[in-house]
Amino acid sequence: MALLTVENLSKQYDNSLVVNQTSFQFESGKCVALIGPNGAGKTTTLRMLSGLLKPTSGTITFDDMKQNADIRGNIGYLPQHPVFFKWMTGQEFLIYVGRLANLSKQEAESRAERLLDCVGLTESAKRRIGKYSGGMKQRLGIAQAMIHQPKLLILDEPVSSLDPIGRRDVLTLMEELKKDMTILFSTHILSDADEVSDELLLLHEGRIVESGSMTELRDKYQTAKIELGFDGDLHKYKEQITDLPAVTDCYIERDLLHVNIQDMAAARHNILAIASAQEWPLTSFAINRASLEDMFMKAVNG
Repeated sequence: MALLTVENLSKQYDNSLVVNQTSFQFESGKCVALIGPNGAGKTTTLRMLSGLLKPTSGTITFDDMKQNADIRGNIGYLPQHPVFFKWMTGQEFLIYVGRLANLSKQEAESRAERLLDCVGLTESAKRRIGKYSGGMKQRLGIAQAMIHQPKLLILDEPVSSLDPIGRRDVLTLMEELKKDMTILFSTHILSDADEVSDELLLLHEGRIVESGSMTELRDKYQTAKIELGFDGDLHKYKEQITDLPAVTDCYIERDLLHVNIQDMAAARHNILAIASAQEWPLTSFAINRASLEDMFMKAVNG
């Protein structure tokens, strides 16, 4: 049975439809990434799922609970920009939110100690939060979202504002947490989703345009790709390569010509033959697999 089922969920502000008839579901024990560009409706969707925002229409069913029942006790939520009392220590803050969750003082203290160890903050437990780095604050935020032992942990853009060290710390923590709990997190950084998620929800203009496991989506959308580097203006070669029969499309990104193909052997032969005959200043030739970004763009445009 699905842990969470969402049917025809919509949210409208005045004349703006932010989330539009969105439906999806997933089972427990998964790490699910809600992927979409800024403004796609990710935060609005997560706020509705966490009970912080009332949908305009649609239903949210959690586990075996009735539709639209109060599910907040089963949800742990970390907003994109969490707010802390900077004068508190990490330990004090977790005990405080534990008490807000109706835990006894003893239980709040016990869980705070366990969670500080879980998120790697034991040595900083008695340091004031104002002295924490960005990555430490995010890990503390994840701990507070887990204090009441929820069935589902919801994280809104958990690494988007962090430096590389903080980002790596939080992604590593998520890798560990997903072994024992269900996680739903939003991101516009596709490489993060590719790294830690088991299933994907692709959101575009308020609608889920595709969903499924990483394996399912790769089988459906993955195409072979060749990446070419040239000494000079890439546009000089783009048109000729695009016209080749084995090539489906061609685009320029990060000083490389990315060539999606339907016949690897033919495309490789034709490209190298033209490059040799016309003495192209080819500096690199790499056979790659299409990225998650390629799959997202294909789902959106298809």
